[in-house]
Amino acid sequence: MLQFFKYVLATVAGLFVFFLLSLFLLIGIGSMFSSADSTVTVKEKSVLKINLNQIILEDAPEDDPFAMIFEDGPGKVGLISLKSAIRNAQEDPSIKGIYLDSGYPQASFGTLEELRNVLKEFKESGKFIYAYSEVMSEQAVYINSVADRIFLNKAGGLEFNGLYGEVTFYKGLFDKIGVKPLIFKVGDYKSAVEPFIRTNMSDANREQVTSYINSIAGHIYHQVAESRGLTDEEVKAVLDENISSAEDALDRKVVTDIVYFDEFEAALRKVLEIKEDDKINFISAEKYGKAKKMIKSGDRNQRIAVIIGQGSIVSGEGSNEVIASESWIAELRKAVKDDKVKAIVLRINSGGGSALASDIMWREIQIAKKEKPVYASMGDYAASGGYYMAMGCDTIFANPTTITGSIGIFGMLVNAEELLNNKLGVTFDGVESHEHSNFPSVVGEMSDVEKMMIQKGVNEGYEKFTSKAAEGRNMAIEDLKAIASGRVWTGLQAKENGLVDILGSLEDAIQMAAENVGIEDDFQVRYYPKAKSDIELIMEKISEQSSLKLDQKLGILAPYLKEINELQKMDKLQARMPYEIKIK
Repeated sequence: MLQFFKYVLATVAGLFVFFLLSLFLLIGIGSMFSSADSTVTVKEKSVLKINLNQIILEDAPEDDPFAMIFEDGPGKVGLISLKSAIRNAQEDPSIKGIYLDSGYPQASFGTLEELRNVLKEFKESGKFIYAYSEVMSEQAVYINSVADRIFLNKAGGLEFNGLYGEVTFYKGLFDKIGVKPLIFKVGDYKSAVEPFIRTNMSDANREQVTSYINSIAGHIYHQVAESRGLTDEEVKAVLDENISSAEDALDRKVVTDIVYFDEFEAALRKVLEIKEDDKINFISAEKYGKAKKMIKSGDRNQRIAVIIGQGSIVSGEGSNEVIASESWIAELRKAVKDDKVKAIVLRINSGGGSALASDIMWREIQIAKKEKPVYASMGDYAASGGYYMAMGCDTIFANPTTITGSIGIFGMLVNAEELLNNKLGVTFDGVESHEHSNFPSVVGEMSDVEKMMIQKGVNEGYEKFTSKAAEGRNMAIEDLKAIASGRVWTGLQAKENGLVDILGSLEDAIQMAAENVGIEDDFQVRYYPKAKSDIELIMEKISEQSSLKLDQKLGILAPYLKEINELQKMDKLQARMPYEIKIK
């Protein structure tokens, strides 16, 4: 009887899952049929509304039929599609201007600068950009500063007090629960392991964080000063003053207007030259993606392939949230074999990860270079393993605020014997056929010989990394090591010390690639990997919802659990940024 109930329950559960997936599939198919081949008509005197209060990724699905079903929290938008929409709107006579809705953009300054540069081009074409928000974060003030007029709600406020880099340390937690990290590294600045063995920054770490935070701050606040008609000294005085109210922001020229939303709409009607009671024709960037293309797509037989890699570097296959070596190499090989592709640009946005996976992809890049020129374009991050990927390319582009370098290797294991034995009462016993059969173990002490074995691997990994970097950059190994040692640099600093070639955006890299192969007058850009299917989106959304529910239950503990899960996924040797740092 018990078996009978088991089978019945299993059948009911299976039918329920089948019904659920069928429902989602039907919704997706209906959405596809309703939107297929449908071009959105843009009304005269329209305003392109760009919502930046989202997670801005390198690429995201332009038309997600399941967003309304699953979305709970900030949405996701692709930087590529945003830039494309702005450039198209610049040529569209029906679009008169842009409404920039930016209070809390969830992106780093490298991403925002690329977007800001495109907005600046749009404004220089003679069309207007108006920004309105109830509150503004530091990132919002930066991106909004490009606007002709910046409207802040009268009852709102803003954050404009400089950048702060914060590292979370776990040593106290490990001490309490009985976990002992075992650290192996090369380089004074390779500080990825510090959060697990210290309660604060080392002097070397503090030195590099101070250096690159000030480099980023100097660059972005100079741009804010230029846009707002202020001097660098005036902006510095405002930052030191730590203003937060709308009135203070207006007095210090950080914003141009403090209004309620209806007053903002009145200002839009005035610049659009429409009546007070006329409806403003807003069109979202997502919807505008289906509007008529004003920019010629170019010769499909002459292509520049852009291969996007974002997230941690891991071995094997994976999603678009990580750079999985096998999946990424498959995309690179497609571009190499495609006769229509004349040059390749690698768009890298990664703080690193597996040293093994990084080296495997580096090798594949060297093979690709024998067939076609390969360029690197760095996003917010291209550090450690991310730099490993870039260093062998023909030319490296970086944004001024890109976080790069971190040329170094580390290894970390944990001894959880005290946690398992003394705290949880779990013990282990076994037999060995040879002296090191149980190596490495997370439930016992390693011998000095075993520790030396790991350190030897770390040392060899560092020599491999630095020698290949020196070769790729045409530098003497001594000169390369002088700026390596795990140290992190901004794009500005990396340009000065020779780690990158050109300060520029992804579009700059694409343009150079096209010019160097003689197709700059007529070419097409093709992005890899291709957009996900609706079925893939369904499964991804289900997974995201499960993670979101867990995060909601964990509350402030969620980021720490994520960090521990990342530790479990790590290979023995890592080429990773020195730590997870928040810049705010």
